[in-house]
Amino acid sequence: LYFSMIKIFDMKNRTEEELLNEIVQYFKIYIFENHINASLAVHSKLKSYNINPIIVKYLSKILEENYSPEGVAKALFYPRVLGTSINTSFGTRIQNMFVELQIADGSLIKGMDIEFIDKVDGRKKWCQLKSGPNTINSEDVKPLIKKFSNTIQLARTNKALKNINNTDFIVGVLYGENSELSVHYKEIDKLHPVIIGNDFWHRITGYPNFYNGLVEELHQTIN
Repeated sequence: LYFSMIKIFDMKNRTEEELLNEIVQYFKIYIFENHINASLAVHSKLKSYNINPIIVKYLSKILEENYSPEGVAKALFYPRVLGTSINTSFGTRIQNMFVELQIADGSLIKGMDIEFIDKVDGRKKWCQLKSGPNTINSEDVKPLIKKFSNTIQLARTNKALKNINNTDFIVGVLYGENSELSVHYKEIDKLHPVIIGNDFWHRITGYPNFYNGLVEELHQTIN
């Protein structure tokens, strides 16, 4: 209900503090609390585990310096909770958040996640979202560039999008620094901008230091 009510407001009417609060609340409800509830509902049941009797004693001793029921429980439970589940859902949740909070629109173009007006250059951007600076492999580079190129060529052929250019199709990386980008992202960046961290959040929200403020607010929420 809280987030459905937000939809009646235009993002331009929201201050940086208001937008920060909405995003922090979204993280708290749909990412953090959802992860906790799912972990307890699924991974707290012993029948969901296939226990490896060869290494379970060793893992218990690493965690608890002893072979104990608590050590065994931690050895089983921690990898599930701290594994890839929250990282896997992170990107999808953020994509939904941008749309639900009317920060961006869902893209109708295949392969693109969101569309938004770049608050820095004023041009419309079609964006594929990625979580961090090392989240693609070498085999992902050519297919991604080809997808972007084919879409741009089709748009120009059909005259659907006037004055479109390569820099309007971007990869938005949610966290990290430009210096941390992998060589695979740098290869893509030669043709299509890879915009990361603070720069990305500035362009999508219009607030220059939004990313740093968001990280700080989220950390305070966790404390």
